[in-house]
Amino acid sequence: MKIDSTPETKALSRREFIVTVSSVSAVVAAGGVLSGCGGGGPLPIEFNYGVASGDPQKDRIILWTHAKYQGRVEPVELTYQVANDSAFMSVVSSGQVVASADTGYTAKVDATGLAEGKSYFYRFFSGGSISAVGQTRTLPASSATEVTFSVFSCADYPLGYFNAYAEAAKRDSDFAIHLGDYIYEYGTGSAPTEKVILDLKRFADHTKEILTLEDYRKRHALYKSDPDSKVFHAKMPLIAGWDDHEVSNDNYKDGAQAHDPATDGSYTLRRTVAIQAYHEWMPIRTGVDKMKIYRSFDFGNLVSLHMLETRNIGRDKQIAITELAGLEGAAKQASAYAEYTRADRQMLGATQLAWLQQQMGTSKATWQVLGQQVLMARMESPASVLTKLNGDSRDPNAQADGLAAITAYLTAKGKRAAGAPLTPVETVLLDLTKNPKLGYNLDAWDGYIAARETVLATALQLNKKLISLAGDTHNGWHSDLTLMGLANPSLANVKVGEEFATPGVSSGGFEEYLPAFTKEQVKSLFENIVDDLRWMDASRRGYLKMTFTTAQAKGEWVFVDQVLSRTYSASIGHTAPYRTVKKATTPD
Repeated sequence: MKIDSTPETKALSRREFIVTVSSVSAVVAAGGVLSGCGGGGPLPIEFNYGVASGDPQKDRIILWTHAKYQGRVEPVELTYQVANDSAFMSVVSSGQVVASADTGYTAKVDATGLAEGKSYFYRFFSGGSISAVGQTRTLPASSATEVTFSVFSCADYPLGYFNAYAEAAKRDSDFAIHLGDYIYEYGTGSAPTEKVILDLKRFADHTKEILTLEDYRKRHALYKSDPDSKVFHAKMPLIAGWDDHEVSNDNYKDGAQAHDPATDGSYTLRRTVAIQAYHEWMPIRTGVDKMKIYRSFDFGNLVSLHMLETRNIGRDKQIAITELAGLEGAAKQASAYAEYTRADRQMLGATQLAWLQQQMGTSKATWQVLGQQVLMARMESPASVLTKLNGDSRDPNAQADGLAAITAYLTAKGKRAAGAPLTPVETVLLDLTKNPKLGYNLDAWDGYIAARETVLATALQLNKKLISLAGDTHNGWHSDLTLMGLANPSLANVKVGEEFATPGVSSGGFEEYLPAFTKEQVKSLFENIVDDLRWMDASRRGYLKMTFTTAQAKGEWVFVDQVLSRTYSASIGHTAPYRTVKKATTPD
């Protein structure tokens, strides 16, 4: 396609050619942080939050920016261009889009007419004002033999710098996936580590919990203002979904743990404006129903990525672990157990579940990948441990009780494995009818066991290679995905797939929540107690790089050594391939 020949484009290419070429080179080298006001006209436009692309298809991709006249409220009419080259001499797609007050001065457009499996450069401009230049790519052809993803979750602005974003921009991945908690709704005093907030002074516009549309817009703007965020977004296309903190902590279809209608107003209104702001500020394809963000992406016949919505559409209210473990009396325990085991208890909702089953059933891809927010693997611990180990308590005495319970259980488990005689107390500890195993985090799929069983049973029935990608916990995990055998006991512990979970970008992990434990103790606790867990990291921030080929899937956990300074080092802390072999305790 020839270069767009509108007068505005001709003027730009004559007047700005040298500036544009040098700017593009600088932007590409730096990852796209340049914010342009190139023409010096009477109404220069501010592109303060960079550019982004996302939701790629074979022939199109969403392009995003924010544009505003300095000190004025009029809409900004923009031209976008997509080109084969960084000098924009070979433009293949162009058009117009408007940034106005109705969208918080964000602009988003579906750029069409692109070729499959190709990399492109893109930008926005109006008059002499030019945005940063971004790089993007379309979905590959059906013959694709390899695809790589950088996977992120949990970027809490005041708790640390986004060094994971910066590092991913330096390394080669084809696409980025963000699994949620892209922003946090907390005010300054709500965060678990106020000292970090004060030390870094990253608390501008972060002093109060956000409730209104303007609040959510400002919070997204704050996160997009981060220079490492700009670099990251300009480097590669993003496929994103939200978790709870884009609205409110531990939310579900009818409310949220942290939302009090008496002080915070209508939850439904809050969720509506939060989701509106999310669609305004993220390079996501927006439909009529803004809550319906579940969608699939086919990377040739190699990977089908199914992005799920696990918060707002179908999720039933979470069960309290204190009730399920019997800490609040027998009556509440019975009620909690009835809810916990209810056959129609929902995480996705019936409509989304049917959609997912159809997508997996019709997919021709080698790998079926779930892009979703919370741990799907069975992270089960004995009730004797859960009743003592309180992750919400910073009291060393309370956590010492937890450590004693862990030691007692592991001692009994070790003696049984060695054939040594057990005391009566140890016998009870290892009796699953008297000391049952329960998920430690009932906000995850462990609180929705029937819903999880249905998804895993579908993959088993279809004979699909299944991988779950997860975030939420701020720590890195690699686990088997096994059935509980709820409907068919003969399938108990049969492996269906694997889960690769990304650490947080900056949000604190177990080192914050279990300060009385060393990271080695936390790691040993989980790896020795949780049957399906292969590996975990208890203390580091970073991201997950996934590589898929026809023969293999591999996860690499990339860790940064700190988030309290922009000067950091990074390393691959763990590498794990997908293993088709089942554990020794699992029937073939």
